[in-house]
Amino acid sequence: METTTATQEPISTKPISTKETETETSNTVSTEQDTVNRMKTLLEAQQKAFLQHGFVSADTRIDCLQRAYKMIGENQKDIIEVCHLDFGNRSRHQSQMSEILAVMGGLKHTIEHVEKWMQTDKRKVMFPLNLFGAKARVEYQPKGVIGNISAWNFPVYIGVLPLAGIFAAGNRAMIKFSELSPQTATLMQQLIASYFHETECVGITGGPEVGAAFASLPFDHILFTGGTGIGRHILQAAVNNLTPVTLELGGKSPVIVGRSYKIKKAAERIMVGKALNMGQACLAPDYCFVPTEQKEAFVAAIIKSWSAQFPTVINNPDYTAIINTKHYQRTLNLIDDAKSKGADVRQINPANDNFNEQNENEPRVPMTLVVDPTDDMHVMQEELFAPILCIKTYDDIDDCIQYINSKPRPLGLYYFGEDKNEERQVLDRTISGGVTINDVLTHSSCEDLPFGGIGHSGMGYYHGHEGFLTFSHQKAVFRQTNMNLIKLAGMMPPYGKKCEKQLNKMTAIK
Repeated sequence: METTTATQEPISTKPISTKETETETSNTVSTEQDTVNRMKTLLEAQQKAFLQHGFVSADTRIDCLQRAYKMIGENQKDIIEVCHLDFGNRSRHQSQMSEILAVMGGLKHTIEHVEKWMQTDKRKVMFPLNLFGAKARVEYQPKGVIGNISAWNFPVYIGVLPLAGIFAAGNRAMIKFSELSPQTATLMQQLIASYFHETECVGITGGPEVGAAFASLPFDHILFTGGTGIGRHILQAAVNNLTPVTLELGGKSPVIVGRSYKIKKAAERIMVGKALNMGQACLAPDYCFVPTEQKEAFVAAIIKSWSAQFPTVINNPDYTAIINTKHYQRTLNLIDDAKSKGADVRQINPANDNFNEQNENEPRVPMTLVVDPTDDMHVMQEELFAPILCIKTYDDIDDCIQYINSKPRPLGLYYFGEDKNEERQVLDRTISGGVTINDVLTHSSCEDLPFGGIGHSGMGYYHGHEGFLTFSHQKAVFRQTNMNLIKLAGMMPPYGKKCEKQLNKMTAIK
């Protein structure tokens, strides 16, 4: 193992107290209430405009999509800067990838396909209704006004990308941006107001009171991205209005490295994915299964790959900080808990940076490996959302599958291997929101694939065609023939032998 690029010295546990991000401090109770009242007025205005407009043409939908596309592309420098400021330090390159490129790509994909998605879908008519020309079809109708409750970790991607499906389906939108990324929230609220009329799309800012009130509004559909616990509250808030809800949650996404895959290649790809937002991502790998005999080689490869990406930590512009004091302290607590329970904790600190000297407004934690963790450790019980990676060993692939199946179903699952039979076992015997083979996270970047979770990791989908379907009402339309088939078949009251004969014939086992 390359000990020169790792240290087991503890990082600073000195609290960082000057970075205030828990709520927007300028918000008073009265301001929050004003926002709540305004949200109700805005929703009523959007609902009224939606009903008055009637059918939403392809041109109208494409126009909205193109304005959203231009909004992101034309203002990308400002967007990247506020994301950087909200984190204290956030890699500008990664912000351009995740908040700009990914959003523009999703919108562009939708612009290219929306006219095809809008087309009515002809369906077969069963006997005897299919006699004499009866026809059936599905029409895709807008639901109305969609409420999107966004998250802080990718505030633009999570807030704006769903507009692809929302606008494609012909809806209007209200977006509640997270108070934990306040500067991004404020900018996006202003930009949306510049590119859209408030009856088309509007951004909302505010704290938890505003968020709770937003979730309880009578939207026609709600999309929420965030933690499982808050997801439960969103569902409860939507119950009174019977509002359908799509939940994009998280969980502990596992990695299985098969014996048929090169360890160094797997380590590099895993750590490139883990570097995105420094693990503060719902799809970030949480724990890796590696063959027992390859454990130390894998750890060494992880350390080498990470050190090449980040030769320094403090003052490195590529090394994204922890979002705020609360999450920074939570990360330290996870590491301390693992240490206190006897974990083999290895922190990757190539330059031996002194974390007691770091800027308290951009707290960073070196990538921390927890090798052979036990289930009583918090790192194996909670979604990490931090620069921490757990490494477990296995002797047989069944060990991995059984362990994964004993836990809540994850949002993502990652398998590295060239053994097709083993790959098939993993795919067939595990259940997760999505799977990437021989990489991590990248299935979410494919706009033609549905993105969503299952069980504790969420419900419903968006992205691509599935996003269009999620935000559309699939209306069944049946056109009956002029011939009265029910009467012709003798199946109208008063019933008699002719009806009995027809029913017996139609229900006979063939």
